[in-house]
Amino acid sequence: MKKHLLIVLALFMALSSAACGGPSAESPPPQPPGPNVPAPSTEAPPVQVPSEPASQTELIIFAAASLTETLEDIAALYAKAEPNVKLTFNFDSSGTLKTQIEEGAECDLFISAGQRQMDQLDITAPASVNTGGLDFVATDTRVDLLENRVALVVPQGNPADIGSFDDMKEALLAGRGLMAMGNSDVPVGQYTQQILQYYDLDETSLAASGSISYGSNVKEVTTQVIEASVDWGIVYCTDAFSAGLDIMAYATSEMCGRVIYPAALLKASGNMEAAGAFLDYLRGPEAMAVFENVGFSKI
Repeated sequence: MKKHLLIVLALFMALSSAACGGPSAESPPPQPPGPNVPAPSTEAPPVQVPSEPASQTELIIFAAASLTETLEDIAALYAKAEPNVKLTFNFDSSGTLKTQIEEGAECDLFISAGQRQMDQLDITAPASVNTGGLDFVATDTRVDLLENRVALVVPQGNPADIGSFDDMKEALLAGRGLMAMGNSDVPVGQYTQQILQYYDLDETSLAASGSISYGSNVKEVTTQVIEASVDWGIVYCTDAFSAGLDIMAYATSEMCGRVIYPAALLKASGNMEAAGAFLDYLRGPEAMAVFENVGFSKI
C-alpha cells in the first residue's frame, strides 16, 4: 500500500512540473503593426501610361514657283505658331499645278500667279475661261492674296546693253540678242506675250528666228538669266530680288495688266478648317511682312 502511494505521488509531481515549465522554443505568432507603422499593401502599383503626342495635321499647298522662297520662310514662322500643322508644298508653274489638280492630285490650298489658272478650276468663272466646267474651288474661300510686278532683268554686266523695254524692242527687231520668257501656259509667259503685243512684236516669228528661249516656269527663266545663257529675260520682280538680278525696267499695267495672285481652298480638301486658318495667316501682318520684303504688295 505504501509503495502504491509513492508511485501516485511521483506521477503527480511530474505532471505539475510539466505544466509549470519555461517558455516554448517555438517562435511567437506575428504581432500586428503598431499605430505608427503602416501595414504592407497587397495591391499592385498603378501602371504609368505615357501620354500620346497631339496628332499633326498635314496641309498640302500648291503654289506658284515665284512663291518658293517666301512661303518657305513663312512656313518656319507658322511652325512656331501652329506646331501641330505640317505644311507640304508643291511649287511649279500655275498651269502645271492647275493640271495636276484637275487630274486628281491631293491639294488643300491653291495659290496661283494668275487669275486664269484659278478661273479654270472655278465653276463661277465665265464659261469662256472655265471651258471644261470644272468645279474644284471652294468659291467662298477665294481671295486675291498678293500683287506682283513684271520686270526686265539682265545678267551680270549686261552684255547686250539692254536698259529698257524700248531697248528690248530694238534688239529683237534687229535680230540682236536672246530673250528668255515663260511658256504660254504659265502666267509669267502670258504677261510677256502681252508685252510683246504692246510693242507689236510677233512672238511666232521671233521664236522661229531663234530670238526667244522658253522656260516652263519663272524659276527656269530666272536661271537662264543668272547663268547668262540669254541676254535678258522677263520675270517677276520678286524672283529678280531673290536671285540678286539687276532690274532694268518694270512693266506698267498698260503693258500687261495687273499681276494678281489669287488663293483658294479646294472642295476636296479634308482639312478645310486648318487650311482656312493658314490662309488667314497668310493675309495677316506677320506673313505679309515676309511677302512685302521681297517686293510683293498686299491687295
